[in-house]
Amino acid sequence: MSCAIERTVGNRDVPFMRATESPSESAYWILRIGAALCFIGHGAFGFITKAAWLPYFAVMGIPERWAWKMMPIVGAIDVTAGMAVLFAPRGLPLVYMSVWALFTALLRPVAGEGVLESFERAGNYGVPMALLAMTSMPRSVRALLDPREIPSIDANMIERVTAVLKWTTVLLLGAHGLIGVVGKATLATHYGALGLPSGITPIVGWFEVALAAVIAVRPTPGLLMFVAAWKVATESLFIVAGAPVWEVVERAGSFAAPLALAALMHRFNQVRRSASANRPRTSDCDVARSSL
Repeated sequence: MSCAIERTVGNRDVPFMRATESPSESAYWILRIGAALCFIGHGAFGFITKAAWLPYFAVMGIPERWAWKMMPIVGAIDVTAGMAVLFAPRGLPLVYMSVWALFTALLRPVAGEGVLESFERAGNYGVPMALLAMTSMPRSVRALLDPREIPSIDANMIERVTAVLKWTTVLLLGAHGLIGVVGKATLATHYGALGLPSGITPIVGWFEVALAAVIAVRPTPGLLMFVAAWKVATESLFIVAGAPVWEVVERAGSFAAPLALAALMHRFNQVRRSASANRPRTSDCDVARSSL
């Protein structure tokens, strides 16, 4: 009983509660900017128009002549959603982002590209999902229009959001690695732009699969920051190979997921250390019990 009293008093006064009640601003902003850039980059291709999108329209029975006309409309919606999240986040654009990004990712295997392509784009839908999990899921139509401000962090929140970001990172990294293992021509072109032989593609692929496995078992902030930097570097090879910069911008979710997870894990480690430092020792509890 005395230990419970000490724990209650500690929860009110010690740094543990101050840490859990303070907002995790860095993770919030990383997710917010990452989701916004992803859709702004994707929308830019709608305005530019992209022939690679034609098979996805075809899967839905939309002929090519209509697909070209619809691309700018899709682009305008995506850019609007991205700008809304960047400047005035609400639940509605985040729900749209989560559903639309997942839907378009699932179109890829239907269009004959393979299921790994859907998993490799986990950052597109995982990041807005994580931001929804952080700011609470809307439970009514009215809640869809409520502002999504920086939340107060608690243990359940950290556990929920870190789970989403962890598996988002594992999926996007592991799937990208397996795509390299099977020898995707685009990746060979990217490495070739650096003067590297095509045989390096599966080697890099297995390296990414190994990274994903380690993150699945024991992620650490340092490793996650390395993965974020790695993704920025490898995806930037699109530009080196001559592709538009929007190819990198629309992959912002792949950078944001491991980076936001690193920020949350750093916060969690701080909280855990504060809790351990202020937890009553066994001898303290014994003394307290003997005094009652």
